[in-house]
Amino acid sequence: MFVVMVAPECAPAAKAGGLGDVVFGLSRELEIRGHAVEIILPKYSGMRYEHVWDLQRSYEDLRVPWYGGAVSCTVWFGHVHGRKCFFIEPHSGDNFFGRERLYGYDDDAMRFAFFCKAALEFMLKTGKRPDVVHCHDWHTGLVPVLLYEQYSHELGNQRVCYTIHNFRHQGLTGPEVLAATQLGRPEHFLDPDRLGDDHHCHTLNLMKGGVVYSNFVTTVSDNHADEARHGDSGFGLGHTLWKHQGKFGGVLNGVDYGVWNPETDPYIPARYSAWDIERKYENKEALRDRFLLRKTWSPLVAYVGRLDEQKGMHLVHHALFRTLDAGGQFVLMGQEQKHNGINGHFQHLKDHLNDNPDCHLELTYQEELAHLVFAGADLLVVPSLFEPCGLVPMMAMRYGTVPVVRATGGMRETVFDRDHAPHEFERRNGYTFHQTDNQALDSALQRAIGLWFDHPADFRFLMTNAMRADYSWAGPGHHYVNIYEHIRHK
Repeated sequence: MFVVMVAPECAPAAKAGGLGDVVFGLSRELEIRGHAVEIILPKYSGMRYEHVWDLQRSYEDLRVPWYGGAVSCTVWFGHVHGRKCFFIEPHSGDNFFGRERLYGYDDDAMRFAFFCKAALEFMLKTGKRPDVVHCHDWHTGLVPVLLYEQYSHELGNQRVCYTIHNFRHQGLTGPEVLAATQLGRPEHFLDPDRLGDDHHCHTLNLMKGGVVYSNFVTTVSDNHADEARHGDSGFGLGHTLWKHQGKFGGVLNGVDYGVWNPETDPYIPARYSAWDIERKYENKEALRDRFLLRKTWSPLVAYVGRLDEQKGMHLVHHALFRTLDAGGQFVLMGQEQKHNGINGHFQHLKDHLNDNPDCHLELTYQEELAHLVFAGADLLVVPSLFEPCGLVPMMAMRYGTVPVVRATGGMRETVFDRDHAPHEFERRNGYTFHQTDNQALDSALQRAIGLWFDHPADFRFLMTNAMRADYSWAGPGHHYVNIYEHIRHK
């Protein structure tokens, strides 16, 4: 099959979160299985260009219809660690992608509406007719809408798989997007059976458009699919998902073990496996050296992720001080978010704890450093209020770092409590809790730290259980191929 991914991210060149890892990892798995994959992305000025090889112009002066005229674009081609990527660079006074960040601007809906239109114009002008177009998150929700409503005659009956990574952000915008993309007919698209948002009058919901117009919709775990359809995790899209439940399901994300693998990782000083896990402790000492932590016999607990309310930051705060009280050490690597009061709280906390030899707060995200944190930490705390998949604990487990997580979303499918899970002992790989209060977190974190101190051999066994769990892309890749085949012949 020939698959075109239309996505806002592809790790490590353009990454704001797990979406970028998924686009890269799934594309790689599909290629391993013999399928041809190309990825269409915006050409952000803030991309990590050192991860794009042989970047060159592929198409000059792509004219993208926009409002009453057209915007000229240059399309670039390059390889991102082997993945074939096309990057769209518009030449417009709007400066859609020549900005500091990937997202977080007031005109994000218009920026990515343009990207959707440009991606399809590029496919049209270059004769690309894939078997499946795979779109990701609200940023590409207009792709299936445009394909059906505007490009069906020229591009034919293109089949679309649409993956929702985070229901919290849905691309709510006004009817001006219809004028810009030349879709027009506001009364048609604002209908609640199409793009009309169910909770805001005269508002388009781009993610809803992706659900309604695509041939199959996935989210990133079975459990999260149920949470979104029947609970609050759909953030208002539950009714739409229920109406389209015949084409909606969950596929748990995988981890790219070509990137996240302590046996081959170039970013850690000591490589190791489940069979020689002693070498992991060399990385623990290296992590302490990197963050100027004192050398002591104690567990090292880490948090890696965005400084975002979704991640349960009040519980991260509590976990930090609970760890220190229990005689452990704590490392945080948190990516700050725009206009987020949590940033200021953790900056104040960083200043307050600056001289503490058992704690370090790194208020940025560095991909290479994340490898060392996973390799050096004993425990990883992930107390998310909701978590569609939970890639971070899956990555950490590959490094023998035991997760302490709230049992929500995909983490219910990957982390099994050492003391209470209804699984054989060899499958138990971490600690879980269910509520969102400090006492619930304590119940899991104290058991984890207690095992580390009191029963080191048992903790070592838990570490190897985590490392032996297979959360590669092999299983999810197989599921996606089946979905592609299903919609191709539907």
